[in-house]
Amino acid sequence: MDDSLRRGLLRYLDETSLRKLSACRVGIAGLGGLGSNVAMLLARTGFEHFVLVDYDSVEASNLNRQHYWPRDLGARKTQASLRHLHEINSDIQALCIDQAITKTSLPALLAHAAIWVEALDRPETKALFVQEALLAGKAIASASGLAGYGGPCLQRRKLKSLVLVGDFVSDVATAPPLAPRVMWAAAMLADSVLSMVLDR
Repeated sequence: MDDSLRRGLLRYLDETSLRKLSACRVGIAGLGGLGSNVAMLLARTGFEHFVLVDYDSVEASNLNRQHYWPRDLGARKTQASLRHLHEINSDIQALCIDQAITKTSLPALLAHAAIWVEALDRPETKALFVQEALLAGKAIASASGLAGYGGPCLQRRKLKSLVLVGDFVSDVATAPPLAPRVMWAAAMLADSVLSMVLDR
């Protein structure tokens, strides 16, 4: 871990906790508004091993809420995210998987990490991922309801090895995904992963 990041974290975490975080491998399925921001938050908290899954490239329409800059336009989201992670901590290691998530691809994919963040867009793919992750015995953090502005407060619900965050009401089909609530949900997902590791 980069020395400056390590020194900063050791002001708040003990060595044992920091070792737990740096040794843990977290999978992030989807590197859009949620996943790209979750990755950066976890990197700033001491995580050093990631599985980054997405098949899209960065587009101009992503810049209003996703952790990308104009210089990333046209790059694969996995590679752009990895570059940003290395800017936080050059020791970070990530397995980048540029593929769509399907029922067929999920068993091999899920095997790469014990903890997963579901940060996918399509409701049917979200449901499939959560279901298969739970059946595979994985811990998973997922989001539902973060669209628009104002609106109900985001909450957290824990169901055994599944943590759900969101307002559980709003829908991006009827309200826009804007940075404040998207990043609020991303912070709650990252905090849930942190709890999964440190509270074990």
